Amino acid sequence: MNFVFDIANQNNIDELIRLRLAFIIEDAGDLSSHQKQCVEEQLRDYFKRKLGKELIAFVAKDNERIVAVAYLLLIEMPANARLQNGLYGEVLNVYTLPEYRGKRLCTRVMQLLIEYGKNCRLECIDLSATSKGYPIYAKLGFKEKEHKYKDMRLILQ
Repeated sequence: MNFVFDIANQNNIDELIRLRLAFIIEDAGDLSSHQKQCVEEQLRDYFKRKLGKELIAFVAKDNERIVAVAYLLLIEMPANARLQNGLYGEVLNVYTLPEYRGKRLCTRVMQLLIEYGKNCRLECIDLSATSKGYPIYAKLGFKEKEHKYKDMRLILQ
């Protein structure tokens, strides 16, 4: 197989939705038809507005079919002691179709993502790793974060 590695664009939205749904179903279980419709609508709108701007999708293609993806969410916040320029990234939804796993596609799209982050002058890149992804990210240089503060969340809906 001869894979092509690229950054997705607006023409790839249908493929990105397909992979995002596969990721969600594998991670959280089946969706009802209503849930699936809601997710597809939100993703289509979100990708149209954010893709290529605040959200960069690094993909591996087999022919024209996207078979692996990793998203980099670019975040700017007020500067602080840890982020003097206020720029960092968060990795979202790293996913490879099951039949393409074990071919180092995840590693390659993550390497492209990291290089892109360096070129954008990001001070750091964060991610939340699954047990399957952890060894890959560790080999790429990611370390577990030390928390001075407790992560908390207020659910509003």
